[in-house]
Amino acid sequence: MPAPASPKNRSATLLVVDDDERAREIMRATFEGEGHRVVAAEDAPSALRALHKEPPDLILLDVEMPGVDGLALCRLLRAQGAAKRLPIIVVSARDDEGRKVEAFAAGADDFVAKSAPRGELVSRVSAHLEAARRERELVGSNRELGFLADLGRGLLVALEPLQVVRRTAGATYEAANAVLCAAVLETGATGEGDAVARSDGRGGRFAACVFDREGSAEGARLVRLERVRAWLASSPLAPTLVENEKEFFLKDEAHRVEYVAPLRFGGRAAGALVVAFDARESCGETESRLIDAAAQQAALAAHVSSLYEAARASSESLAREVERRTAEAVAQKKFTEAIIDSLPLSLYAVDSDRRIVAWNRNRELGGQGVPRGEALGKNIFDVLTRQPREVLEREFARAFATGEIDRIEQESAPADGATRHWLVSKIPMRADGREVTHVITVGEDITARVEANRAVARTEKLAAVGRLAAGVVHEINNPLATIAACAEALETRVKEGVFGESKDVEDLREYLALIRGEAFRCKSITNGLLDFSRNRAGQFAPVSLAQVINSAARLLRHQRRGAAHVEITTEVADDLAPVSGDAGALQQAVIILAENGIDAMHEGGTLRIAARNEGALGVCVEVSDTGVGIAPEHVAKIFDPFFTTKEIGRGTGLGLAVCYGIVKEHGGHVAVDSAVGRGTTFTLTLPALVGETSEGD
Repeated sequence: MPAPASPKNRSATLLVVDDDERAREIMRATFEGEGHRVVAAEDAPSALRALHKEPPDLILLDVEMPGVDGLALCRLLRAQGAAKRLPIIVVSARDDEGRKVEAFAAGADDFVAKSAPRGELVSRVSAHLEAARRERELVGSNRELGFLADLGRGLLVALEPLQVVRRTAGATYEAANAVLCAAVLETGATGEGDAVARSDGRGGRFAACVFDREGSAEGARLVRLERVRAWLASSPLAPTLVENEKEFFLKDEAHRVEYVAPLRFGGRAAGALVVAFDARESCGETESRLIDAAAQQAALAAHVSSLYEAARASSESLAREVERRTAEAVAQKKFTEAIIDSLPLSLYAVDSDRRIVAWNRNRELGGQGVPRGEALGKNIFDVLTRQPREVLEREFARAFATGEIDRIEQESAPADGATRHWLVSKIPMRADGREVTHVITVGEDITARVEANRAVARTEKLAAVGRLAAGVVHEINNPLATIAACAEALETRVKEGVFGESKDVEDLREYLALIRGEAFRCKSITNGLLDFSRNRAGQFAPVSLAQVINSAARLLRHQRRGAAHVEITTEVADDLAPVSGDAGALQQAVIILAENGIDAMHEGGTLRIAARNEGALGVCVEVSDTGVGIAPEHVAKIFDPFFTTKEIGRGTGLGLAVCYGIVKEHGGHVAVDSAVGRGTTFTLTLPALVGETSEGD
C-alpha cells in the first residue's frame, strides 16, 4: 500500500536577469549558497522564455541592459499573467532618487543598488519571499474557507448517497484544480439516479461519481471499485499520496499522482475521495488541506444520509399509504373537476367577498372566453364586465341573504347576431352547514328548448288557423262570390243606363267598384288560407331543386319587368342532390321568399338564390336580399299567420306562414338571418335523397 503523504519543503526559484555575465554568476553563487535555485537570463527575450517555462518565486532585474532595458521589461512582466503577483527587485548601478522613482513606477516591489552589501540584498530577497509565502498562504486560506462554506451549503441538502458523492466530487474538482476527481461511498441502497451506482462484483454496493477532464459528471466506470473496497477494508486512518501508476484508483492513464482521503465517521471508513493531478507539484499543501476538509464534510454528510435512508426505510410503508391516499384524493378531485367540466353548463362559484373560487370549462369557452387561470381569485365584477354591475350585485345579495335558489331567464346577443337564451340559477352553498358561504351560478343554454317551444306554439297556431281555414273558407267564398256577382250586375246595368243620367250615378259606379275590389281582395285572402291549410301528403316525388330555382327565377324576372331595378342571380351547385317533394309547392315557397325580398328593396338591389349540398344536413337553399332588413323584435313573429309589416293592401301576412308549412311538410326547416340596413337571408334545409343525382336546366 502507498505511504501516507507528507508536506515537502522546497527552496525558492530566483530568476536573475542581467546582461553582465560576472554579475549573474555573483548572484548565482550568493543565493545558491542560501539554498535557493537560480535561473539566469541575459536579456528580455530569454527572461520571458524562462518565465513561461518555469515560473520563479522572485525576479532580480538589472536596469541597465541593451535593447529592452530593465524598466521596460518590468512593465512587460507586470502585464504577464504568470508574473503579475511575483516579487520583482530592481538592481541598478545608479543609486539616485530619480532611478528609484522610475523603478517603482514601472512596477518593481523593491530597489537595491549594486553597491549595496550582499547581506542587504539577501535580506531583502528573503523578506520578499516570506511576504509572498504569507500572501499565498492567506490566499490559500481564503480559498479553503470559501470552498468549505460552498461545499457545506451543498451537502446540507444532500440526503441521498448519490447526492453526497456528486456534490463532493464536483466541488473538490473545481477547488483543487484537479484533472479528475472521484467520490466513492459504500451504500446499501442506490437511491435516485442508479446510473452512477454500481456493484464491485462481490456483493458490495457503491455510490460513485467522477468528474472527468472536461468537467462533466461520469458514473463509476472510471473507478476501480475492487481496489477501493480493498483499501477501505484496511481501515485507513490518514490520506494517501499514490504516485505508482499500478496502484491508481482511477482508470485514466494520463495523470501522474492521486491524493486519496478516507471518508471516516465514527471510527469507520465508509468511502474515499480520490483526486488526480497531472503533476506532483500541482498537489501542494493547500490542495491537500482542501481535499482533507472536503473528505471530513463528505463523511459527516454520508452519515446524515445513512440516517435519512434508515428513517425513510422505516417510514416507507406509511409514505406509501399517504401517497396512495393522496393519489386517491387527487384522482377524486380531478374526476370531480372533469364531471363539472363535462356538464353542458356554464358554472362558477364566488365567496362572500365576491371572489371567484371555481370556473368550469364552459365558462372558458363562453361568450367572454375568460381562461380559468385569469378568472380564479378575481372579483366577479371585474371579470363579467358585459353584465350590469348593479344587477349582478342585487342577484348575489339576494342569494346570500335569503339562502334560496334564484332562477332567471336571460337573453344574450353574441357577435354573430344569433340570440341565445339562458336559464341562470343562483344556488347558495353552506360550507359550514349554517351560513351561506358561497353562491354557485349555473348557466344553462336553453336556446334549443325556447326555439322548440316557439316552434311547437307556432305549429299549434298554424294548425289551428289551418283548421279554421278549412272550416270557413268555403262558407266565406260563397257569399263573396254572390257579392262580387251582384256588384258586377249592377255595374252592367249602370253602363246600360238603367239608372238614368242622375248625378248620383257616378257615386254608384264608384261604390260598386269598391265593393267588387274588396270582394276580390277577400277572395285572395281565402285562397291564401286554402293554400295554407291544404294537405299535400301523397304528392311527393323526386324533385330537382335546380329546375325549381331556375324556373322560379325566370318567372320572377318576367313578373317584375318595369318595376324598380332588382338584379336576380342564381348560384346552383352542379352536383346538387335531389329531394323528395312537391315541385310546385317548393317553387311556391321559393317565390314567396323571393317576392318578400324584392318588396324589401324599395330602391333596387340584388336578389340571390343559391343552392348547395350540406352533407348529412341535406340540401340548403338560400334566398337573400340587400333590402331594409327585419327588426329584431319582429323576427320571432314573421311566420305567424296574418303578421305583416307591409302597408295595408300590399300583403295578407300569410306568405311566410305558407312557406313555413310547405318546408315543414317536406321534413325541412327554415332559418332567418337579418339585420336592419344589411338585408335578409332565408335558409331552407331539406333532406336529400340518398344515392341519387340531379341535373339542372
